Amino acid sequence: MMLETAPLPDLTSERQLSQQVAARAAAAHGFGSAATIELLQVSENATFLATERCSYGDRSAVIRVHPADNRDPEAIESELVWLDVLRERSILPAIRPLATATGERVLSFPVGGMVRHAVAFETIAGSTTDEALLRPADFHRLGRIAATLHESVRHIHRPVTRFSWDWEHTLGTGARWGRWEDGPGMTPALVADIEPAVRLLKNRLAVYGRDPRRFGLIHADLRVANLVGDAEGYTVIDFDDCGFGWFMYDFAAAVSFLETDPRLHSWQQAWTAGYREVRPLSRKDEVMLPSFVMMRRLMLQAWLGSHPDATETARLGDSYAEGTAELARIYLANAGRLFAAA
Repeated sequence: MMLETAPLPDLTSERQLSQQVAARAAAAHGFGSAATIELLQVSENATFLATERCSYGDRSAVIRVHPADNRDPEAIESELVWLDVLRERSILPAIRPLATATGERVLSFPVGGMVRHAVAFETIAGSTTDEALLRPADFHRLGRIAATLHESVRHIHRPVTRFSWDWEHTLGTGARWGRWEDGPGMTPALVADIEPAVRLLKNRLAVYGRDPRRFGLIHADLRVANLVGDAEGYTVIDFDDCGFGWFMYDFAAAVSFLETDPRLHSWQQAWTAGYREVRPLSRKDEVMLPSFVMMRRLMLQAWLGSHPDATETARLGDSYAEGTAELARIYLANAGRLFAAA
């Protein structure tokens, strides 16, 4: 069965393969030959919207297609189990994964000589907040949500198979997104400016440690772009990056691509205030927030280099590297503690 696909100009081979997977996933979920498959965005994964007009009304689903070798089915299923816990216990409104008629949620298809996985999710009414209109209240909400997610993990009563966001897998030799030195716009001079800050960051993380009160299962991409809201409330989406990391890293994720914004300090204050309404946050945790912002910035620098087709890569280009170097200089000058005056 062939599904109609919306035209996508200048598709790379990877995007064409992803669209084939999305079409097959839609068919597995019962979408008919008249359904359309529209590309929504390309980031870590390719996300598509499947829609179909039926006699009983329109139906739709969001289909996330993973690149080959990006995740194994067990890891994806662990993500979905966390979503189940959040919804079933009414902890947080979270996006709902869809199952096929035979009960499958993680679908696997051999395409392009490799096996690729896909998951379908329900569509959600509402919209995300425009980053140009961010307010401290948005970060207060994100802080509360982060703390609620960190607390929710104790309700997962089965083994969780997810990767780690520790030093080795973020900025070490096994970095998941590649080397920050290879990111767009990096020059030998900028690398030389950044390297001392990286050494300081590594030392501060080692001292901070991985006590279970500080390190556990995190969303790892909890920002306003992943909150879909309307007059009825909000829904948390995109748990694809969830893994084992430092809890305070979730603040750094909240300011992704905005690390040099002059409002950073007020956002941090709002986030920590929201967090403390749900879960304890010590002074030692709080003073580490700039370190996690620096860490995330370097990771995103690497991510831009390893994801040339991503929307953010085209938008930011080489200019992001200059900002990364400037942030590193400030981080180093303040001994890893402050980005802005209190």
